[in-house]
Amino acid sequence: MTPAVPSRRHTIAADLRTQISTGNLKAGERLPSETQLATHYKVSTPTLRNALALLQAEGLIEKVHGKGNFIRPPLRRITYAGGGRTPFDPALQVIIRTTNLRARGHLRTLLKVSSNSPLTEFLCITHEGKSPHSLARIYVPRDLAAAVQLGPSPWPQAVDPISAEIRETVTARLPTPEEATTLRISSTLAVLAITSVATNTTGRVVEAALLVLPGDRADAVFTTHPTTEERKTKR
Repeated sequence: MTPAVPSRRHTIAADLRTQISTGNLKAGERLPSETQLATHYKVSTPTLRNALALLQAEGLIEKVHGKGNFIRPPLRRITYAGGGRTPFDPALQVIIRTTNLRARGHLRTLLKVSSNSPLTEFLCITHEGKSPHSLARIYVPRDLAAAVQLGPSPWPQAVDPISAEIRETVTARLPTPEEATTLRISSTLAVLAITSVATNTTGRVVEAALLVLPGDRADAVFTTHPTTEERKTKR
């Protein structure tokens, strides 16, 4: 069987990828304009943009509106360990914006509260230098907002993860338009969307966290410990 011939967009992406990996194109460097690149590779502008989109999805370049395409620095990776135990990386800066709102729709369901119950939202965006790195929205009942603190995780927590029951749902999906814009990522780059709901010892939901981690810089690691009964059974 004759091997498939790479498409022009893949050939162009491969050439630019090699230039990045060998250092011919350096981090922070602005690429020539899309028109110039299209002329250089003798392709149409749409084909050239498709090639750049492949590199954007890999996190190798980023498109800054009104400025052009830039080579991205090597991305610092986030290891999400589950249960809110992601270690804080001092190389990342965290911007937190607090908003008071009322429980409606999916928030009412997540937090198991009545409609219009007072909540506090913590919108957290981590940055590596000037580049957005991850996004989190944490919701807690208003009466617990004063207890929220920035601990060993880059996101605020309303409860000690050791003493709470935490249920997490991890989904790989494409970013919403708002997420892609906020994180300055390609709309074709998959993200890890983690919904974490913490319940205290009385059964009250004290926190619902919606985390968005771009797939080009995030790993999720989960460790399972056997219960005492399971250990006895194996003996």
